[in-house]
Amino acid sequence: MTATNAIGLLAIGLVVFGLGLLVFEFGKSPADLAPEVGVRGLKRKAVMEEGGLFVQIEPMMRWLARRLQSLPIADLRARINDQLRQAGEYLGLSADEYLALCVLASIGMLLSGLLLDAMANIGGIFVFMLFAFGTILPHMQVSGEIERRFRQVNRGLPHAIDLVALTMSAGLDFPGALRQVTEKTADKSDALYEELTRILQELELGRTRKQALLSFGERCPTEAVKDFVSSVVQAEEKGNPLAEVLQIQATMLRMRRSVAAEESAARAGVMMMGPLMLIFATIMLIILGPFVVQIASGNGI
Repeated sequence: MTATNAIGLLAIGLVVFGLGLLVFEFGKSPADLAPEVGVRGLKRKAVMEEGGLFVQIEPMMRWLARRLQSLPIADLRARINDQLRQAGEYLGLSADEYLALCVLASIGMLLSGLLLDAMANIGGIFVFMLFAFGTILPHMQVSGEIERRFRQVNRGLPHAIDLVALTMSAGLDFPGALRQVTEKTADKSDALYEELTRILQELELGRTRKQALLSFGERCPTEAVKDFVSSVVQAEEKGNPLAEVLQIQATMLRMRRSVAAEESAARAGVMMMGPLMLIFATIMLIILGPFVVQIASGNGI
């Protein structure tokens, strides 16, 4: 054996030893504990009770999240935590668990692409597309959940404000009025019900009304919610009758929804012109196409 071969084997052995040591160091440290308290703990518990694929990958996700904690990405973690709060603490995830879920999804889609390529020879570009799709899949899920929650809150807020104003006119205070609304809500999975319940929980924990409402505005930064929060906060600071302010606010939100619906209907008419023109062109081509072919054939073209 020559010296060059010996050095090559030694280098390969050192690389293998280093990789084994790295895997051992990763493997010996335990995974993060699943959240058990707070909103995240309740969300994680509910998801785990439902079962499904997430239950199978949840331990691996926590293990990988533990390894990602040392990455210097504080700004990215802050942005992810804001998105998860807006999504109602989706799946009870932390920022590191969200990143770990992206990694696992990308690896899973990559393995699926390689398997499909081996079976059907779909090509490397499609394997890469599946890998990229797996990477952004958790982001698409969280973004869809945020849009769904914002839509539910905007849709149910005027009715809820009306009920709060009515119960306050009957003699209840603001927390008691919110409690009446939440107790009478039939759909306990509704986003507005969850947010109002969270406001009550924060008030019971000693936070002021202003702090609880501002937190609500941060979790649902829609225009309707911002107007509602600012109206209640200003009424409290200036001493205005809150019930009257809420009634005016509910009326304004309904008017805004009506204007938005009219604008959407007007835009829909304009947007339909393009597809209608394409359909008209297709019909004319089907009708006149045979005549054009006959004329071209008769002229010897």
